[in-house]
Amino acid sequence: MSTAVGIPPLEDTYARAVPDLVVPWAAAPARDPQVVVLDEQLAAELGFDPATLRSSGLLVGRVPEGVDTVAQGYSGHQFGMYQPRLGDGRALLVGEIVAPDGSRHDLHLKGSGRTPFARGGDGKAALGPMLREYLMGAAMHALGIPTSRGLAVTTTGEQVPRDAGSLPGAVLARVASSHLRVGTFQYAAAAGGPDQLRALADHAIARHHPQAADAESPYLELYRRVVEAQASLIAQWMLVGFVHGVMNTDNTTISGETIDYGPCAFMDRFDPDTVFSSIDHAGRYAYGHQPPIARWNLARLGEALLPLIDEDSETAIAQATEVVQSFAARYDAHFGAGMAAKLGLAEPDDGLVADLFALLHAQQVDWTTFFRALPRGQARDLFLDREAFDAWAARWEAARDPQADPDQVNPLFIPRNHLVDEALTAAEKGDLAPFERLLDVVSRPFEERPGLERYTEPGSGPFVTYCGT
Repeated sequence: MSTAVGIPPLEDTYARAVPDLVVPWAAAPARDPQVVVLDEQLAAELGFDPATLRSSGLLVGRVPEGVDTVAQGYSGHQFGMYQPRLGDGRALLVGEIVAPDGSRHDLHLKGSGRTPFARGGDGKAALGPMLREYLMGAAMHALGIPTSRGLAVTTTGEQVPRDAGSLPGAVLARVASSHLRVGTFQYAAAAGGPDQLRALADHAIARHHPQAADAESPYLELYRRVVEAQASLIAQWMLVGFVHGVMNTDNTTISGETIDYGPCAFMDRFDPDTVFSSIDHAGRYAYGHQPPIARWNLARLGEALLPLIDEDSETAIAQATEVVQSFAARYDAHFGAGMAAKLGLAEPDDGLVADLFALLHAQQVDWTTFFRALPRGQARDLFLDREAFDAWAARWEAARDPQADPDQVNPLFIPRNHLVDEALTAAEKGDLAPFERLLDVVSRPFEERPGLERYTEPGSGPFVTYCGT
């Protein structure tokens, strides 16, 4: 544990609970670390003194004496193909922080150098992708969606080679309620043995779902609660048009937080087949595929938990199957309630929503713009077929709740893809002003402010994202 002034103690309950699932490892030295962006409010909420944190070196892995950083092991299905050994190839768990409010958070570094899980990579990260993750985490948090959050991005003073040439190297310091993934359970089940699997499950229950401990079948209840958390999370993604881009099992959390912002983006024109990732050639992780993919990932978690659910395999399979099959109803309930709020309806109306989606798709209407325009009477001009919209709008008027305030759930500002690209390109050239401006805008997504009209406008043409590795 750390006791440095201005730095809260760094605990290691995860590493002690499942020592066979981590590898002690140190960050690569940073030649000339310079903090580019620091969320001082988040730092203070965690118990840091921001000024001390800036100068401590902790943000690039210089830890106090007695603190052991570790790389976490996990498996994963990547694009449906099982990889038995993935892990933190260029990342480290610095430790766990108990904030003044009693909440526990991982402090994690990304881009801190090669680890034994590196699989041939250089272990480094470029400034642009790290700023992207910082920005996306801030935007999602402001939207009220559970997420990991960027604490800081720090340049390392070296250039890292990438396809586009040499780019400034950087380390992202991020916080999450944990980094437990479906892939962590897959790894423990396959390589850690029954004792490690049970220890991992017990840790997950204590950390994220303590109510499960008192259930008749704690591990089945853990599974049920993870399914519920993920159903809620994916519904929230869908409601704002977020496309994660790489929904592998190693990117699916036990906590129900969004994690690992790689080739992610927000949908402009509504299209269920929207894909941004340069490597998702078959559209596996398209916008409209995210709910069934989440269910598929959760089925893999159920498989890993079977030995804990019941000693009799047939009983365990039957019980786990019942839980995972509940995902669809759970998701539908969250999404239906969310759409009712977005449309200002008195109650969910699946038929009205389905017809709206068909209309938005056929007319290529921007998702975010539509929901802000609708209650203002400005949506009609977004449609080429005005008569089709009028017919739907008449039904909507009859179903709406006059007391509802959809502006509370419909953002005006999202990280528009072309603006993100513009800001990151400028940052890599040394100009942080566009990034800082965009960060400020998306950090207050529901608030109308003069002079920010360009931040509401969708881009034109296709947009492609990259994983940043």
